[in-house]
Amino acid sequence: MTAGLDPEIASPLAARCQELGYSSMWSNDHPGAKGLETIAEYMEGADRIELGVAVIALDRQSPDQIASEIDRLGIDRERLWLGLGAGFTEKPLTTMREALPALRDALPGVRLVLAAMGPKMSAFGGAEWDGVFFNWVTPEFAAQTRERVEDGAREAGRDTPPIFAYVRTAVGSDAEGRLAKDESLYRDMHQGYRSHFDRQGAPEGTVGVAAENAGVAQEELSRYRALDTVVVRALASATLEDMSALAEAAAPGV
Repeated sequence: MTAGLDPEIASPLAARCQELGYSSMWSNDHPGAKGLETIAEYMEGADRIELGVAVIALDRQSPDQIASEIDRLGIDRERLWLGLGAGFTEKPLTTMREALPALRDALPGVRLVLAAMGPKMSAFGGAEWDGVFFNWVTPEFAAQTRERVEDGAREAGRDTPPIFAYVRTAVGSDAEGRLAKDESLYRDMHQGYRSHFDRQGAPEGTVGVAAENAGVAQEELSRYRALDTVVVRALASATLEDMSALAEAAAPGV
């Protein structure tokens, strides 16, 4: 969900997702609202589900600032997956390599997940991070990128860490339009995203799931077999009724 979600929606929605069998619930992070604050609301509604933020950009928040926020909000570090990215830095791979020791020192007990798009970043995630997070991928491209993560892990002599990805999912009669609108915001955001979409070669408006009903949504989500965890990024109106409907459509086993 998008950071800044009304607590009156966030907490009951988390409770419903836990009831439906979700293993984790995630928020993004953006200049207008902090993902950590949103998952603190999730924690109020669900006592077992794991909590994730993806991703916090290190050009906006330092490791010490992130640690302070976690402590202020009382977030259980053992339940937390923390996705981190370079933001708009000129040398993202160098930035993340240099940041990892400081992140480990500031955030003991937190599982650190690297936001990755290119092959070098994916291999680095496999070699040294607790997880790797993709964004805007087709099922086929997720499988290709997973191979880079596995290569990095193999060269480092370790098991492949868990691989996550946002899969934008819209359900309903206007689902295709909602998916295309959200995708268009990213395709030309910066050179990294332009290269990322070019590598996939997918037609505009097709990276994600746009489904008329729950059955079709489940079928399309099941194609993301290369991911250890599919993080369903809901594209729906910000009402409890709409979000609950989408949660049920994408729920495990439904």
